[in-house]
Amino acid sequence: MEPTATPPHGDVAARREARLATPRMRREFNTLAAMLRIYCQGHHGAAARDGQGLCADCGGLLAYARKRLANCPFGPDKPTCANCQIHCYGPRQREITRVVMRYAGPRMLWRHPLLAFAHLLVDGRRPAPPSPRDAQAAAPAEARGQDPGPPG
Repeated sequence: MEPTATPPHGDVAARREARLATPRMRREFNTLAAMLRIYCQGHHGAAARDGQGLCADCGGLLAYARKRLANCPFGPDKPTCANCQIHCYGPRQREITRVVMRYAGPRMLWRHPLLAFAHLLVDGRRPAPPSPRDAQAAAPAEARGQDPGPPG
């Protein structure tokens, strides 16, 4: 019996990293990282920090967000999470991220004005594209490789 042809783990990881290399995704990640640093400094002042200036909890949330961003089915065309039809964050992480953004958002205008304006004016106005599943379901049968059935 032949082993199934699955891509090596390195190929999947390389594709994920390539998605994050686009300017749009890089800006999205940098914006969240900046917001987390602001929140962490304001709420976890005495905690030990990593190389990005985050405590263990905030560093874990940033790693979680990076993984979710890399796996986003919309890729560089993704809307802001608030405008998205697919909620890829778990309920706990989504609520924590809301709290972080509520605290850090107004402070971003002073600490990172370019990221803040890009997030508000460019990314915040981006309409949500149809979910990949809806787009696939709406595609004609021929495009999906299915028999369209008898003409009639």
